[in-house]
Amino acid sequence: MFSTAFLDLPPLVGAAGTVRLPGSKSISNRVLLLAALASGTTTIHDLLDSDDTRVMLDALRALGCGIQPSGSTLQITGLGGQLKSSGALLPLFLGNAGTAMRPLTAALSLLGGDFELSGVPRMHERPIGDLVDALTQLGCNIDYLGNPGYPPLRIHPVDHEDLALHAPIRVRGDVSSQFLTALLLALPLAARNDIVIEVVGELISKPYIEITLNLLARFGITVRRDGWERFTIPAGSSYSSPGDIHVEADASSASYFIALGAIATGVSGKTGIRIEGVGADSIQGDIRFIDAARQMGAEVDSGPNWLEVRRGAWPLKAIDLDANHIPDAAMTLAVMALYADGPSTLRNIASWRVKETDRIDAMANELRKLGATVEAGPDFIRVHPLAQAGWQAASIRTYDDHRVAMCFSLAAFNPASVPVRILEPHCVAKTFPDYFETLFSVAEAAEVPVICIDGPTASGKGTLAAEVARLLGYHYLDSGSLYRVTGLAMRRAGLSADAQHEAQIAALAAALPLQFTEGKVMLDGEDVSDEIRTEAAGMDASRVSTLPAVREALLALQQRFRQLPGLVADGRDMGTVIFPDASLKVFLTASAAQRAERRHKQLISKGISTTLDSLRSDLEARDARDSSRSVAPLKPAQDARHLDNSQLSIEKSIDTVLDWWQQVQPFESA
Repeated sequence: MFSTAFLDLPPLVGAAGTVRLPGSKSISNRVLLLAALASGTTTIHDLLDSDDTRVMLDALRALGCGIQPSGSTLQITGLGGQLKSSGALLPLFLGNAGTAMRPLTAALSLLGGDFELSGVPRMHERPIGDLVDALTQLGCNIDYLGNPGYPPLRIHPVDHEDLALHAPIRVRGDVSSQFLTALLLALPLAARNDIVIEVVGELISKPYIEITLNLLARFGITVRRDGWERFTIPAGSSYSSPGDIHVEADASSASYFIALGAIATGVSGKTGIRIEGVGADSIQGDIRFIDAARQMGAEVDSGPNWLEVRRGAWPLKAIDLDANHIPDAAMTLAVMALYADGPSTLRNIASWRVKETDRIDAMANELRKLGATVEAGPDFIRVHPLAQAGWQAASIRTYDDHRVAMCFSLAAFNPASVPVRILEPHCVAKTFPDYFETLFSVAEAAEVPVICIDGPTASGKGTLAAEVARLLGYHYLDSGSLYRVTGLAMRRAGLSADAQHEAQIAALAAALPLQFTEGKVMLDGEDVSDEIRTEAAGMDASRVSTLPAVREALLALQQRFRQLPGLVADGRDMGTVIFPDASLKVFLTASAAQRAERRHKQLISKGISTTLDSLRSDLEARDARDSSRSVAPLKPAQDARHLDNSQLSIEKSIDTVLDWWQQVQPFESA
């Protein structure tokens, strides 16, 4: 997951391949709560690992559920409908997880304990009054701790004998289907007799109620329903574990890759996107996004647990759709509309306004940043397509809304080849922590951006480059490590850096099983970070770097590090030889005296005895050797920016490079 302040997506030109989706958030949190309320132990397979599910799991642990991870599964020993203890007030923080706040409010109101439910500020702006009203009709005791109608809440224990179970419980259906879901999940706890729920007004997001009813049946509760207006929970209902249950992949998350298949041309001789983990027979309503994608021109094939999507009509066909049945996935259509042959309208989407953010306003605001003409109202949005000349590079505000971030990644496939910046990309952790990594695994860029940081030994380029890479979410290449590891492999093989052994050393270099992981240099799984940082290893690196065959062998290896979303590479010839087309080249320098002092402090801290004079002499000798060698001598690229950090802190050096990077980007400052 990218935890950076922003993530820059370069222009993407195509996509093809296979993606495996995470589990459904809607199913995952329902299953977790059902398993917690049931008798017995439930083994859950393919559970989504996300912010929302972690919030729910934390709450269930606090309630006394037994939770045991076991490999790729999770075992939950349920409460059997009874709270283990009902003593002191139990505060539960539920973040911005509506799929935890709403069902837990209902369930805890009937479990008999004393609770305080709160969340992030946005959660305290999301309405819950209609659910609380329905519960208080029943006789539950709930107080608002802030604004009436909104969390945070205080829930007091009630005796089931005091509950009014004979009259129908009325709940509005036109605000959020989560209110009805919450009642359906909780009321079996109190079903001494038949309990009837009546929906007032039109029920929105009906497919999510289908998910709820399907899962209730898996846990032993068969709800009778009369259309979408009346639901009856039978007397004597009680939850029992099904033993094992598998969570489908998230159909809402599938929408981004269905859209990707509809938008993108193929790459490397391959076409189409294969999506594994969910098929057309999914119990999730958002799978009907397939129908909308087909209306816009996508070609879709499906099987029991997979989808294959290819580009069909181009440009996409404009669409006019009542999107009430796919409220989350429909957001993806708003970005697809930019690639259509006319204006597209999504109707009956008033529920967007009470989600993680006001999604109608959010989508309209950010689509306009890209250059689009957008009309929006209380329950609709109309998006006009963009001609090639109309696209603008934009910094997309995500409003801490995972779906906004994922939707707008599709704008990077624009025909104008302008990049897209996603602010706060870590918000995707709510449902799909590895979304961007998954996108990059199948997407291809016109050009992957590279920042080169070259300079002499001990100038601090490695520390600087690694931190710049971290802050940008880019890959990192320490080219000096490649030569040092090659030198280590040479010594371990009993070879020497001369013409006689050049071919053998080059063969070793070409096959280096090398990884940079969390600041460590791993050679075939062995951490060699310390071993290659000795002065002797540095000398070996300089020697092997003069061998043309070794340099040629390592050239392709280094260039393979150029992967989406970008690369920061440090070395001595990154900007002159390896990546001459890099977007930004920095030549980092410092006086020999300053570099010797820095190196002296490093070595002394590791217990290695040395002197400043000897270190300075060695550095000056190495500078002379590196700058005068016949193959790729150390020198700044003609278009490099020079940075003398003799008197600069590492923080100031980092800020300087990031400022330079910002200057070569088309975005306003993030």
